[in-house]
Amino acid sequence: MRDARLALLTAGGLVVLAASVAVTVTIGPADISTADVWGSVSARLGPGHSTLSPLRDGIVWDLRMPRALLAAVCGAGLALCGAVMQSLLRNPLADPFVLGVSSGASTGAVAVIVLGWGGAVVSLSAGAFLGAMLSFGLVMVLSHTLGATMDRVVLSGVAAMQLFSALTSFVVLTSADAETTRGVLFWLLGSLSGAAWADVALCAAVLAGVLAVCLAHTTTLDAFAFGEEAAANLGVRVARARLVLLSAVALLTAALVSCAGAIGFVGLVLPHATRALTGSGHVRLLPVTALVGAVFLVWVDTVARTALAPQEIPVGVVTSLIGVPAFVAVLYRARRQT
Repeated sequence: MRDARLALLTAGGLVVLAASVAVTVTIGPADISTADVWGSVSARLGPGHSTLSPLRDGIVWDLRMPRALLAAVCGAGLALCGAVMQSLLRNPLADPFVLGVSSGASTGAVAVIVLGWGGAVVSLSAGAFLGAMLSFGLVMVLSHTLGATMDRVVLSGVAAMQLFSALTSFVVLTSADAETTRGVLFWLLGSLSGAAWADVALCAAVLAGVLAVCLAHTTTLDAFAFGEEAAANLGVRVARARLVLLSAVALLTAALVSCAGAIGFVGLVLPHATRALTGSGHVRLLPVTALVGAVFLVWVDTVARTALAPQEIPVGVVTSLIGVPAFVAVLYRARRQT
């Protein structure tokens, strides 16, 4: 019965996701239908033929489709990381950025954009990824030095977050002009405007690998819900499992942030909403949360790029405007149930 419910939720989620991508690609100033979208896709991936002009076909395939797919991958990855972190930390307020990864990525991106580090060799995404992994490495060193418990990991993450946020602010205030500062701020708030097929492929590959790792540890995550001591008594190798899962979450978060910036509230709110559908068992929670996150961010990004067209809103701003009321509702519901 549970397997049937999981299969139904997964199949339904995939259908909704495919339909969402197909519909959102048609939304914009160019007059494009869903049939045009499928024709453009099938012309490249199958025996189909596109009836679109080269310009409109390029809008579908080179602009809107990679952006919609990157939004889906980022939404799925952030929601997945949030669910894992909330279980590992036993904290409903945990999200993918608690390890300081987003702050490190911001510093790396600013070092490339403002200071010109790396010259023409290191791109913004590469700089952001390197900064994110440097921040995670610092968190691991600090937490191991202080005593490798989840409380120490959180405290180390807060310290790293403050350090790299301060470095980012210092560099921007002392070295950036007004135009550069505006561009940096737009990226820091989350943006999918520069999405390319290479970004989609990279993030999708990392997401697939991390999802496989997390699904292989669903029983371990269920055990962590009772605390580390209880998990150890149940036969879980706590230190090893913690390192593997934290590293996987950090790697995926770093990849997503390096391509799209810091998009908040997706990993914080959506796991709570998904638990109402699946329960707390991670074998169902993780894949369904990823699908919910993918559908959610596809539509949010569509709102971000069209609501004030031709001006674009940073997608992180829209997720926060939606996420704050939703999170208050989740907290209010939890309060009524206790």
